[in-house]
Amino acid sequence: MRIKSIIFLQHLNLTFSLSCSYFRTLDEKVLQDLESLLNSKSGLQVFRWFLRSEFSEENLEFWLACEEYRLSPSHVQKAKASSIYSQFICPDAPQEVNLDAETREALLSVMDRPSVDTFTPAQQTIYSLMAKDSFPRFLRSPHRIEATKA
Repeated sequence: MRIKSIIFLQHLNLTFSLSCSYFRTLDEKVLQDLESLLNSKSGLQVFRWFLRSEFSEENLEFWLACEEYRLSPSHVQKAKASSIYSQFICPDAPQEVNLDAETREALLSVMDRPSVDTFTPAQQTIYSLMAKDSFPRFLRSPHRIEATKA
């Protein structure tokens, strides 16, 4: 098992190095705040690679799923809401995010009739976690430094 993990990490590092060389044009303006980073295709990709290297991309994936949900037509929102709940919210979800019990219970209570704003409070909580934790770590990481080299 340890050998598989080492091989995976080597593959991840090689893949990241290749992606960084592709995104070397990452502008420092994109790094001013998390919102700018998430609104930049190349910034988002480099941030995703960073989180993947730390095995902590669930918050970003949840945030992106909520964005997609919010912008989706109402006739598909119930199915998307159910998918988001089972992927990120329910206990032992494959990519369970760190939400308090009150937020989880509130989400569960509206899963049968979701609205466009169903995930907004949870999404804001996860955004705050990324802004206070993941984003500052990213700014100090070799991933960011490599991605902004000219």
